[in-house]
Amino acid sequence: MLGETWTQNLTPPSIDFSNHKFTNINHFIASYRFCMFRNTIKMAETAAKRLKTSPVTIGTHNGHFHADEALAVYMLRLLPTYQSSELIRTRDPKLLETCHTVVDVGGEYNDETKRYDHHQRTFDTTFPNRPTKLSSAGLVYMHYGKAIIAQHLGVAEDAEEVAVIWRKIYESFIEALDAHDNGISVYDPKAISAAGLEKKFSDGGFSLGAMVSRLNPNWNDPTPSDPVEAQKAEDEKFLVASTRMGEEFSRDLDYYTKSWLPARSIVQQAYAKRLQYDSKGRILVFDGQSVPWKDHLYTLEDQENSENKVLYVLYPESPRPDAKWRIQCVPVTKDSFQSRKPLPEAWRGFRDEELSQITGIPGGVFVHAAGFIGGNKTFDGASKMAATAVDL
Repeated sequence: MLGETWTQNLTPPSIDFSNHKFTNINHFIASYRFCMFRNTIKMAETAAKRLKTSPVTIGTHNGHFHADEALAVYMLRLLPTYQSSELIRTRDPKLLETCHTVVDVGGEYNDETKRYDHHQRTFDTTFPNRPTKLSSAGLVYMHYGKAIIAQHLGVAEDAEEVAVIWRKIYESFIEALDAHDNGISVYDPKAISAAGLEKKFSDGGFSLGAMVSRLNPNWNDPTPSDPVEAQKAEDEKFLVASTRMGEEFSRDLDYYTKSWLPARSIVQQAYAKRLQYDSKGRILVFDGQSVPWKDHLYTLEDQENSENKVLYVLYPESPRPDAKWRIQCVPVTKDSFQSRKPLPEAWRGFRDEELSQITGIPGGVFVHAAGFIGGNKTFDGASKMAATAVDL
């Protein structure tokens, strides 16, 4: 109260010094000024400390949100620098200037200043050796993906396996988001039109972009009258979308680091032994159990540039000694339903004893009606079915 009275009246009040340690008014004023100066210094130090320790801020646009910036924000927050980051969704340039990192807004791409927008007329950046223009997801992944993968694997960022997975996740996951956000079709629209091809059904509901779009508020949803509350409600929906996109990304990250990558050496070993089962190397056998083999097989074949491609892959249904065996046809491409060489048409759609009689090989279990996979009770039976089929 003493300080308040003095400040308001601009003159020091009369003071009874009988119960104070001050001997005169000058002593009191000097002491008061020193205390005020010391408190000011402490406040400045506290403010500076608070500024240094406050979390970084990620900026992106408000309004209708999309899969690319939802994933971009999630990926950044996987890294230590951004784990406690605050999020500002705005199109106000002054607010965006205060942000540590800005994605999908701002009209600027500059990694040094951590600005990752792709909407500029002059923007044409792509992932190394890929044709698709990047979105904010692709930009963030290109610059931070290796750090995310290395952190997940617990290895150095320049490790060979990091580069392998970095490229694989881009091609299998991120690139489709980049294309979707930039309006790039998976097929050339002109070629589709020239061929007279039409869609048999709508597949839009199956894309991640469609999933995120459905999380946006509807045009006629009730909206809080308070602009701050309205933005808060919209931000909450964005965070749901970011989490959903992040869950999908994390599944892929887990798969490629924990399953796909360890399978590479197993496929390499099986590929090296393929001539044991067919003189031309057209049959590949996994002794223990099946692993994710398609990507690795195509890579090995490209590296070797072999004239004879693998046609059939044999593997047990489980690691059990008495497990049945499968014969799977190698597809023309990873995502193709067309096989390099389907199992013989005469076998398709038959099962058990009837199948064994048709093939002349005991232990038949089934051959799918489309001819892309079959089975036998034993490895010997499965290998004979494959050996017969390659030359039919």
